[in-house]
Amino acid sequence: MSRFTRRDFLRIAGAASTASIWTSPADAADKKTAAKKSAQVVVIGGGFAGATCAKYLKAADPSITVTLIEPEKKYVTGPLSNHVVAGVRKIENISIGYDGLRKRGVQVLHDWATAIDPGKRRVALKSGKSLAYDKLVVAPGIELKWGAIKHYTDVAAVAMPHAWKAGSQTLRLRDQLAKMRNGGTFIITAPQNPYRCPPGPYERASLVAHYFKRNKPKSKILILDAKDAFSKQALFLDAWKQLYGNMIEWIPSSKGGIVTAVNTSRMQLDTETGVKYRGDVINIVPPQTAGSIARMARLTDDKGWCPVNPLTFESKKFKNIFVIGDSAVAGALPKSAFAANSEAKIAANAIVAELQGQAPAEASYINTCYSLVAPDYGISIAGVYRVTAEGISEIPGAGGESPKDADAHFRADEAKYALGWYASIVADIWS
Repeated sequence: MSRFTRRDFLRIAGAASTASIWTSPADAADKKTAAKKSAQVVVIGGGFAGATCAKYLKAADPSITVTLIEPEKKYVTGPLSNHVVAGVRKIENISIGYDGLRKRGVQVLHDWATAIDPGKRRVALKSGKSLAYDKLVVAPGIELKWGAIKHYTDVAAVAMPHAWKAGSQTLRLRDQLAKMRNGGTFIITAPQNPYRCPPGPYERASLVAHYFKRNKPKSKILILDAKDAFSKQALFLDAWKQLYGNMIEWIPSSKGGIVTAVNTSRMQLDTETGVKYRGDVINIVPPQTAGSIARMARLTDDKGWCPVNPLTFESKKFKNIFVIGDSAVAGALPKSAFAANSEAKIAANAIVAELQGQAPAEASYINTCYSLVAPDYGISIAGVYRVTAEGISEIPGAGGESPKDADAHFRADEAKYALGWYASIVADIWS
């Protein structure tokens, strides 16, 4: 793929993901198509999926009462959290409030959703309140599967942080790395698919290597992987060799990378092959499942994720409930911020259309994912998807990865595009 073609694709992809779901102001105002003024839509979760859906529901039809339930007053984004871990930026730079959504007419409640009654169409809150809904959007993100790795619990995560939910854990891992001795070993584990942000563990290892190269050059990084392949693998491996020499070692599943147990007192990991690894700092990225409210509401399947109609993201378990973002089974679409944003817009369009008694517009699915191997070295992958008999499937030949033989100028441009993408999607959602 040529350099021009790739940039042009990404530019068009970004525009298409937004344009495909907008209802024009004229349509929204048309009395024949306006939703009932009594329509109540409740959105659980204020991350990339939930906040997007709340904003776009209100924009598509201002007569709808949109209530967003989110316990945190500021959302700390997963994207760029690896920059915080590696000391490249501060956590304040990736913490976002909800005033922008309030200004657009979204009612934001900082509370926990504790139960869903699909029959009565009500959501119970930790505060004791109860909200009625006509349509419900569930976007709770992921939950970590404590105990999937023996002895790895929320208590163990104090000594061996996961940092896979951005916030206090991000800072804990950052601080541990800052205190680590020069010549120490940092170990990061990667789970089997599916999980949030497939390239995330490898970007984290990359940026930690960047930090080590400048501050603790005698140190080593081990990646213990429960898989034999990962997203953008060839690009990462080439970049590691070029930038960091032998500092990073990737151990795949077939060579003993599956971690079976942790021992926090010894800072030790046991593997399936019987080999034990000890580290100075250990970052466990455990297996994951749909957010707890989705599981409590019986929206999940036997694999722990929420099956949905790929055309609308309505739950296959209950009518009038839509599941978007990391908790949803979205076929070939990865569990990424870009995909969550796209799914939210498709769900918003479907909800408004249904409230207006219309058929939803045809959906288009796009994903773009940037990773930084160093602050000035970016790589990316993009894909276009459509609904087939098997669900959401990737269109062969559409999208693609960064060129393997790109020069330093191209990699620096990709790093700039990564930051530009982040600024753009944050503005699209929370402003």
